[in-house]
Amino acid sequence: MSEELAPETPETAEAEPIKQRKNGLYPGISDELAENMKSGWADTELHGLEPIAQASHTAARRAALSARFPGERLVIAAGNLKTRSNDTEYAFRASTEYAYLTGDLTQDGVLVLEPSEGGHEATVYLLPRSDRENGEFWLDGQGELWVGRRNSLTEAEQLLGIPAKDVRELPAALSEATGPVRNVRGHDAGIEAALTDKVTAERDEELRVFLSEARLVKDAFEIAELQKACDATARGFEDVVKVLDRAEATSERYIEGTFFLRARVDGNDIGYGSICAAGPHATTLHWVRNDGAVRSGELLLLDAGVETDELYTADVTRTLPINGTFSPLQRKIYDAVYEAQEAGIAAVKPGAAFRDFHDAAQRVLAQKLVEWGLLGDLSVEKVLELGLQRRWTLHGTGHMLGMDVHDCAVARTEAYVDGTLEPGVCLTVEPGLYFQADDLTVPEEYRGIGVRIEDDILVTEDGNRNLSAALPRRSDEVEAWMARLKG
Repeated sequence: MSEELAPETPETAEAEPIKQRKNGLYPGISDELAENMKSGWADTELHGLEPIAQASHTAARRAALSARFPGERLVIAAGNLKTRSNDTEYAFRASTEYAYLTGDLTQDGVLVLEPSEGGHEATVYLLPRSDRENGEFWLDGQGELWVGRRNSLTEAEQLLGIPAKDVRELPAALSEATGPVRNVRGHDAGIEAALTDKVTAERDEELRVFLSEARLVKDAFEIAELQKACDATARGFEDVVKVLDRAEATSERYIEGTFFLRARVDGNDIGYGSICAAGPHATTLHWVRNDGAVRSGELLLLDAGVETDELYTADVTRTLPINGTFSPLQRKIYDAVYEAQEAGIAAVKPGAAFRDFHDAAQRVLAQKLVEWGLLGDLSVEKVLELGLQRRWTLHGTGHMLGMDVHDCAVARTEAYVDGTLEPGVCLTVEPGLYFQADDLTVPEEYRGIGVRIEDDILVTEDGNRNLSAALPRRSDEVEAWMARLKG
């Protein structure tokens, strides 16, 4: 990448500080160059822009937020770039709360809801276009000639349907603000500093909890995005099957890279670190090193999801025989997990307790472990009472899904795991069995086998819909699907 930012000059040092890279190769900036860069640029303002697809939905979400906190100033930041190494940054991902309420995905933005007689007036504070007069657009490493054009404030207003102002004016305005304030913490240190003496941790957490619980039930736009994410994810899994022979010649990283390509082509990114766990690595629940061997005759546990351009992610797992055919023992374990998942999915319906699908799946797994003689002469009921099946299944059977892969994570327990399912809820159902390579309590042939099957399930008015149904689940269907893809 290019490395030659100009050194700081006395003129730029006196104005807004411009980020400069030490050891640049140019000796300085002549007055003639500085003047030359100020003019000769076309007017590129865009007019008549259509609102983003979810503008009506984000407005409804802000209205619900306003109704919950009348008379209070609410501040929700997008977040800032985070340094990866020296002067390079991680790819920016807007905070979930900010993106959910605005549909804007750019860095440094801040949504402020000012209390008014009718509820709240929303304003989104953004970085405007780079200023040609002070040289920021070409001297600053985050200027437009370096990282690309930003929307003007007028353009942002048209797209988002929210009045827009310059974010650089916001800290001072917040410092002078009076009255109750709440802020979603953890995204913008500058905003938090401006609000230090105006907020409390308890009140801020109440805001964060509300926004988490608001996402428990998805609206029509969100459901469509989740379906889009699942469809793209299915294509990514197909891509992986087609290159398994090449992965055998390299490593799990080939699988990781193959899926990542699909995520970037059909979406924004992967929604979380892909788990590409071959052989005994499949028994490590969050194996994201992805640096192991891929061997014929072993299983590949692939847990991955595409995140859409609007930041909704799928979360899907399939366990695949690398050579295309399950061994008898692999099939026995796989079919047990499939049966548990079937029981879990059947329990997902409106009016059911959230925990029901977990309990249904765990019962099947406990039954299988007892049948296989792995728990002595204990009954299924006793195994479940003592939780002994967890030695080989460990994790819960699912979680909420949405903009975060583990969505709604700070919702109150009574609203989430102790809550009741209703139409619009989207969750994963993902039972698994994992027999560690060093587990002396199971027969040797079991050791090193891990199986998980995970799908994204939407609660509907009359039951549920599997958003990831494009991918086969039954063992014989998996084999036929793989054979077809491999030609």
